Amino acid sequence: MIKSAGHTLFAASFTPIRSVILKNHGRLSSNLFCRNSTASRKVFKFHQKRQVHSKTVMVAENYYPPWFSVAPMMEWTDPHYRKLARLISKHAWLYTEMLAAETIVYQKDNLDRFLAYTPDQHPVVLQIGGSNLENLAKATQLANAYGYDEINFNCGCPSPKVAGHGCFGVTLMLDPKFVAEAMCVIAANCDVPVSVKCRIGVDDHDSYNELCDFIYKVSSQSPTRHFVIHSRKALLNGISPADNRKIPPLKYEYFYALLRDFPDLRFTINGGINSIDEVNAARREGAHGVMVGRAAYNNPWYTLAYVDSEVYGAPRSDLTRRQVIEEYQVYADSILGTYGSNRPSLRDLGKPLLSLFYCEPGNGLWKRKADAAFLHCKTLKSFLDEALVAIPDRVLDAPIPEAPSACIDTFANSKYLLPPPYARTEAEEEEEQEEEIVYA
Repeated sequence: MIKSAGHTLFAASFTPIRSVILKNHGRLSSNLFCRNSTASRKVFKFHQKRQVHSKTVMVAENYYPPWFSVAPMMEWTDPHYRKLARLISKHAWLYTEMLAAETIVYQKDNLDRFLAYTPDQHPVVLQIGGSNLENLAKATQLANAYGYDEINFNCGCPSPKVAGHGCFGVTLMLDPKFVAEAMCVIAANCDVPVSVKCRIGVDDHDSYNELCDFIYKVSSQSPTRHFVIHSRKALLNGISPADNRKIPPLKYEYFYALLRDFPDLRFTINGGINSIDEVNAARREGAHGVMVGRAAYNNPWYTLAYVDSEVYGAPRSDLTRRQVIEEYQVYADSILGTYGSNRPSLRDLGKPLLSLFYCEPGNGLWKRKADAAFLHCKTLKSFLDEALVAIPDRVLDAPIPEAPSACIDTFANSKYLLPPPYARTEAEEEEEQEEEIVYA
């Protein structure tokens, strides 16, 4: 079982971070897993007191800050895709698929299937979802032993199965007090930082002030200091998750206004960002981090291969796709069928490779041969021997090309569209003061 590798602090400079703090969070007793504002305040005060008196342990590490991260994507960012991504980029932060807390709790005797990963995948973030505090606590405790570098709480998924029947995901943005309670519970049951991934609004609850209320309440009532902001609102009127990524308009001005109004927090921008040029453009305008989703999966070579040099300033690599595939094949054949019942299957392990030759000569033939090979091949090596003949050697052996230069100003106009600064009403401030007196 993989032990904790610590976690990395955010930094404003372009210097690699080499010191990591492990916090000795206290464990919460079961009587604190109750869904009310009193519990939230008590949990946070409990957490604060334990932090004040805990000893911080410095551990040497070589992680860079999360200036670039790959978004959590259901059925896509599994351990096999993350293995491939790490072979291409050494510094990108990788997120797991969202795992429901109930899945982790109910599969406690089969956790490796859901939580195990190779040590070289660090830095890696576990995203969990749920709306039951006790299960969130148990799931975090179980996952803590696997040494993830951060725990992220899903408050952004618009899928009807999650936000509707599941009553979590983006629906939780309408209940910031509960999210604060959940973050306290998660933080108290792990040894790493915690974060929230959310949208900028839900249905008609889409004003900038409502977004700020959510950020303020969660950050002031829990240890959460990092928010990943998908810069679209979610529509819960029955449209598909795919349409929720296209129909609601992007409002990057909301994201950049959060940087202005919450200078003590860290924000990662997400949504509609498809190239390294756009990543760097977002960072030039002040984003602490940038999260890329489908572009990193559908075109991994021409997205991830530039991360280390163009985002983190590392020397350009002479890595080739043949080298990546050879190393990935050794990994895949070593774990094929490890968990019984043909899990992971050859198709599970071959799937991340299918987009490696996006827009290259032979790409269509490669995918057709791959589909046929999945039906009868028994190892990834035999699969590659059969299907990879579709790709010319000049493509397989070409190193990462020089990054194309482009002038991207996707985010430059956002500063001219910023909403008015967030201001809490006197009534809200009085209510907050009354709560402080009650819970003191």
